[in-house]
Amino acid sequence: MSKKEKESVKIICQNKKARREYELMDRYEAGLVLTGTEVKSLRLGKANLTDAYARVVGGEAWLLNAHISPYPWAYFGNHDPLRKRKLLLRRQELKRLYGLVQERGHSLIPLKLYFKDGLAKAELALARGKKTHDKRQALKEADAKREMARALRESRK
Repeated sequence: MSKKEKESVKIICQNKKARREYELMDRYEAGLVLTGTEVKSLRLGKANLTDAYARVVGGEAWLLNAHISPYPWAYFGNHDPLRKRKLLLRRQELKRLYGLVQERGHSLIPLKLYFKDGLAKAELALARGKKTHDKRQALKEADAKREMARALRESRK
């Protein structure tokens, strides 16, 4: 990614829980269909993806359970914080995702919301839920890495 591309991306929120709970496979970038007050609220960083997920229904992708807080200065016409929001993906991607999500154990999980060149985008990941023993294994590996890094730092002193 070039310097110009990095500057044009402003991250709104991330779903850190998803990386811990799921084994992430393919990633996709999708546009969001939003109302005016939702965009203003996102610009303030008022969003939460903790329990959010996406579904492909009737040839369209939908973001469900993503919480975008109501815009505090809206006089009228504020949005419902948990309404379903349409995701904009290419037809090929939709067909591929529909087939993969129908497989047992696969989900479509939003990882982050961000603005790219002024447009609201969502990063989605095709994911499979981790078992408890997989989570324990990941924690052991993280602890081992931390211990090795600590030992390297101390040996350099």
